[in-house]
Amino acid sequence: MTEINKVALFTNEYPPHVYGGAGVHVEYLSRELSKRVPVEVRCFGEQDVQDPRLRVKGYGPWSEARVNTDPRFGGALDAMYRSLAMAKDTLDASVVHAHTWYVQFAGFMAKKLWGVPFVLTTHSLEPLRPWKVEQLGNAYHLSTWIEKNGIYDADAIIAVSKETRNDVLRCFPEVDPDKVHVIHNGIDLNQYRKSPSVEALVKRGVDPEKPYVLFVGRVTRQKGIIHLVKAIPQIDPSIQVVLCAGAPDTPEIGKEMTESVEAVSANRPGVIWIREMLPREEVIQFYSNASVFCCPSVYEPFGIINLEAMACETAVVASAVGGIPEVVVPEETGLLVDLELKPGTFDPVNPAQFSAGLAAAINRVALNPALREKFERKGRRRVEDHFSWTAIAQRTLDLYKTL
Repeated sequence: MTEINKVALFTNEYPPHVYGGAGVHVEYLSRELSKRVPVEVRCFGEQDVQDPRLRVKGYGPWSEARVNTDPRFGGALDAMYRSLAMAKDTLDASVVHAHTWYVQFAGFMAKKLWGVPFVLTTHSLEPLRPWKVEQLGNAYHLSTWIEKNGIYDADAIIAVSKETRNDVLRCFPEVDPDKVHVIHNGIDLNQYRKSPSVEALVKRGVDPEKPYVLFVGRVTRQKGIIHLVKAIPQIDPSIQVVLCAGAPDTPEIGKEMTESVEAVSANRPGVIWIREMLPREEVIQFYSNASVFCCPSVYEPFGIINLEAMACETAVVASAVGGIPEVVVPEETGLLVDLELKPGTFDPVNPAQFSAGLAAAINRVALNPALREKFERKGRRRVEDHFSWTAIAQRTLDLYKTL
């Protein structure tokens, strides 16, 4: 077993700049690992933390003044620029661990320059997100190359679910199966717990005395929010619909979302769309008081948001895709809605049927207090038993030691 004197985590997202599950993962993993071994985080941003156990350094963007190209290319080119900056700085860690394609080139370069093992975590896979062409244009081919290069050169690959491990081996058949390991995402059980507070709800026009279904996430094809919006006419009118949904991937999906919400709201009260990214303590209030949380994703390697809802004792209705069935146990912690996709795409074969299935499951849970109480109780218990960050950090450290 290799002695680990220090761990370097490379990531796009890190507080205060967290917008997705990967950022949440790195935040808590770094915190738990630092209790066992010194950790250095290199991330996108202006962060500068000099704590001896958990140092954080942010890397700024490629100046827009120096970029004269298609604006869709900026994200991928900027990731390359920051990755080079991350890799060139002196590295005294025993292992480098990259999260998401944005920094996998940094991990690849650090391995070559500093002679350290390279680990990466697959929070998603670019070949399984073809809709990103809409967002990145031809730069999507750059992001897929970065990811492919990282996956083939990594000394160990962590998949956040069994289904993601299967996806890695299917999309990259030359990868040695023995180097792909499953380590789930986790949850901070002390932070994510049921809160009786309702101030955040009242402030944004939600009636805490009436049931509501909650969505939390970005406005993106991956999260399936349009399918939930299309389901609203079939959701019982006594149930409020609360959409905590910001940061649209593209102007096109932002426009589609706006038009869809306006259309369903014209004939139905109680649709509340909260467009800003809420502070974590307010999101916990929304989770805690929801009758049901809905995750309608068409692609979800793990789905940490379902853990967050379950930790706050909220019943879950989710699509039966990716790693979600490894988190949500049907008829025990929530309900899963089958989703058949067109071959080679993430478009439902029958979008109307999927939306109808979401509405039926939401109605069944929200309008049945006994069923809802069972899901709430067993959901919290499942999170406590299987998804603590303490156990996940130890498993990750144990993997480092084998390299």
